[in-house]
Amino acid sequence: MPWQVLKIPADSATATALSDALMELGALSVSIEDAHAGTDAEQPIFGEPGCVAEAWQDSLVTALFETDADIPAILQQACVVAEMKSLPPYHIEQLAEQDWVRLTQSQFDPIKISDRLWIVPSWHAAPDPAAINLVLDPGLAFGTGSHPTTRLCLKWLDANLRGGESVLDYGCGSGILAITAKKLGAGGVIGIDIDPQAVQSARDNAASNHVDALFYLPDAAPGAQYAVVIANILSNPLKVLAPMLAARVQMGGRIVLSGILAEQAEEMRSLYGEWFAMRPAVIDEGWACLSGERR
Repeated sequence: MPWQVLKIPADSATATALSDALMELGALSVSIEDAHAGTDAEQPIFGEPGCVAEAWQDSLVTALFETDADIPAILQQACVVAEMKSLPPYHIEQLAEQDWVRLTQSQFDPIKISDRLWIVPSWHAAPDPAAINLVLDPGLAFGTGSHPTTRLCLKWLDANLRGGESVLDYGCGSGILAITAKKLGAGGVIGIDIDPQAVQSARDNAASNHVDALFYLPDAAPGAQYAVVIANILSNPLKVLAPMLAARVQMGGRIVLSGILAEQAEEMRSLYGEWFAMRPAVIDEGWACLSGERR
């Protein structure tokens, strides 16, 4: 059965109320995203420590409906429920029927990070059984190894971990970086994320990979310092969190930052230069990874 996808621009005052109303009126799913994601105007995500914003100023509400749903009528009613003064502009797309499981699996093949490190979905055989193989399936939490920022961080870990280091993965998502660090021989490894689903996903992935990395929500995490702190999030949160992340790195320890657009790299390098001897950015498909040593 095909579906209909409704997309509506909304501001921070209406996005949540509108999405709730659409769900009440029969939407199969609703999501709210930053309308400026991937640009310089991108905002920190909900609940990021140090951020007071409760929603993106410019959001995109996306709702999925069955093929026979009367979307204009539903949207009109949703606007009344959400106490919106006028009908917003909107766009409707048709989504063809698919074998979603097979389609999703076909999009995720094993990913070679280096000669010794692979990311392997559970439905694939490991191309190199002798390699370090991280078993990871796409899910609710960000981080499958396919995005350039994740690859950049994985390559840094592969090239720089010598064994025994304590590691903090801040904004851990699926746990891919923390789990990889542990498989590469790191000592005590923890991950922190503001999303409870991400924390649970990371714990499940650690169990599947037979590693003892630990994952926490921010308020529950230990306040220790680490030999390596890695944060693959977004540029604006990295700016807000700079003092806190710097404080988590031991003197002489290292920080690794990604989720940064190439054109944002020098600004971020200058900002973190207050605490770290920063190295030049490494670029992959327009995304940057920065690293430095704590002074």
